[in-house]
Amino acid sequence: MESQKEYVHEHEWKALVRTYEELIPDKEVRTKIDEIIEEYSEQPGQLIRVLQRSQEIVGYLPEEVQCYIAARMDLPVSEVAGVVSFYSLFSTEPKGKFTISVCLGTACYVKGAQDIVDAIKENLSIDVKETTPDGLFTLEGSRCIGACGLAPVLSINEKIYGRVKKEDIPTILASYKKTEPEEPKE
Repeated sequence: MESQKEYVHEHEWKALVRTYEELIPDKEVRTKIDEIIEEYSEQPGQLIRVLQRSQEIVGYLPEEVQCYIAARMDLPVSEVAGVVSFYSLFSTEPKGKFTISVCLGTACYVKGAQDIVDAIKENLSIDVKETTPDGLFTLEGSRCIGACGLAPVLSINEKIYGRVKKEDIPTILASYKKTEPEEPKE
């Protein structure tokens, strides 16, 4: 256990010797994150909300952003990193503009969700948990999104597609490719 303490201390020390500018060179991003931290500074236990809103700004939570938030909130880096690694809603890698999440819960799976995943993988030439080289799409699997009556289901950002067939995938994806940089209208 002692070696773990030493590692955490050493890791935190590295974060402390870097300036804020070294952690996040973009002043606008630093300012926005500072505003978020200030907004929640009087409310204890707001780390998750600060991380969520910071991820909305940056797109993901790289180590530098985690260290910056830890320093500004006067928290150990290990605490921030622990929260980021524990919750699946946080990403330490860049994601595409459109996150495709295919439900792999029981109802969706028995109605062909794996075929949907395979069709997306083939169409985009990526695997689950990968992002297209152009940064447009990220493919993820999820356990259940609560739309079992529409199985199989996928979501792209917040838009839900129900009763999807593998033949629908090229058309669905094309609608997002065409409307770039705007999201498709319903």
